[in-house]
Amino acid sequence: MIEFKNVSKIYFSGGNSIFALKDISFKIEKNEFISIIGKSGAGKTTILKLIIAQEKPDKGEVLFEGTNIHLLEPKLLQFFRRKIGVIYQDYKLLSSKTVKENVEYIMEIIGASDHEIKRDVPEVLEIVGLINKMNSFPSELSGGEKQRLAIARALIHQPDIIIADEPTGNLDIYNTLEIIEIFEKIHNLGKTVILLTHNKEVVDNLKRRVITLDQGKIISDSLEGKYIL
Repeated sequence: MIEFKNVSKIYFSGGNSIFALKDISFKIEKNEFISIIGKSGAGKTTILKLIIAQEKPDKGEVLFEGTNIHLLEPKLLQFFRRKIGVIYQDYKLLSSKTVKENVEYIMEIIGASDHEIKRDVPEVLEIVGLINKMNSFPSELSGGEKQRLAIARALIHQPDIIIADEPTGNLDIYNTLEIIEIFEKIHNLGKTVILLTHNKEVVDNLKRRVITLDQGKIISDSLEGKYIL
């Protein structure tokens, strides 16, 4: 589904070149649940930016179903991005809108009909456990609830792929486990889930495939991996 082929990404700082990724190759299959782990600066967020074509590789190719996403025309790139839902650590919620309105807003952007919005929003809020909070504002939610809302916003347009960048970084262990249960539920709906994290407990409990990054290189790719850093 997604393939990195000999990908390198270089950033420049103070006249020096820094490899964020150095000649990495891997594949992510359809309906796979994979964790990509590494310490801060290992290259996890760079992988996210390359997948959503926010940045381009300096070497190599990033493919989606065999197509180089960085060669897509703007209209096709926009269509491709709709296949991906991204969840960030800082939630990126609209503070002036309720839970329900935060999710509706995403559907309005993509041109969904009133019927689709009325049908789909409650279903997604049920999946993430926020159906009883639909009229609350983000300021009235706990950290775990805010992250659930972020997941709902990423899921509402029915993407094929969910990418979560450190989704439990601000949460305690109880809320962390609840969030991971939601990702498991999403995966069981047929979605491909890519989890970027440095949370040892999450990775060890999942017992799923783990790619480990260190200084921009892949040092391990295990089907039933554990956190080894």
